[in-house]
Amino acid sequence: RYRVDDVQAELERLLKAEKEAVRQLDEIYRKAVSEAGEESAEIFEIHAMMVEDEDYNDHIREMISTQNVNAEYAVACAGDSFSEMFAEMDDPYMQARSADVKDISNRIIMCLSGSESLFEMPEGKVIICAEDLAPSETVTLDKSRVLAFVTAYGSSNSHTAILARTMNIPAVIGVGEEFLSHVKNGMTAAADGYTGEFMLEPDKEAVARLNEKIQQDREQSKLLLELKGRENVTL
Repeated sequence: RYRVDDVQAELERLLKAEKEAVRQLDEIYRKAVSEAGEESAEIFEIHAMMVEDEDYNDHIREMISTQNVNAEYAVACAGDSFSEMFAEMDDPYMQARSADVKDISNRIIMCLSGSESLFEMPEGKVIICAEDLAPSETVTLDKSRVLAFVTAYGSSNSHTAILARTMNIPAVIGVGEEFLSHVKNGMTAAADGYTGEFMLEPDKEAVARLNEKIQQDREQSKLLLELKGRENVTL
């Protein structure tokens, strides 16, 4: 937070960042269509609409105009406020929308500051562990290198979890911050998206069991591909 003297210039800077955020979301939408299908990609069209939401924007602009604060701070406050409002709702689906508000707020802030959201992935195939993953981060991951991802928070109703299922990336959601605190870069780990099991430094028996499960899954997928496109005939 810092004071700005030229409020009009700050409002123009905000508008420029919002336009850039919408442009980025359009790019992510097109990537999501190709990797997850049009239905799953619709979330990013909704994100673009949320960026331009009247109540959300009025909240940000009023803070800048009345408190003479910088746009980054105003966006962060609006994001926290609207995110908290969703999180306190009774409906689990609406609660999960809290993450969407945070996602668009972080994107606008990154556009304002000119920073990049993508982290540097190490070489080879990896399991990504994080406190949480935003839907846009999930789609921009290189799925050819991501074996699975594991998050401390989140729910099966979140768009992140829905996208993971559609993109066929195994995901274990909501393992808790305490468990995730034991994770260190370079560890061997195993994640089972079917059961929600996540293991650090699994023993040989666990590895053998999971490899057998992977093989069964591949055979099942191969069988389904052989049936794909054939005529449906009932008894």
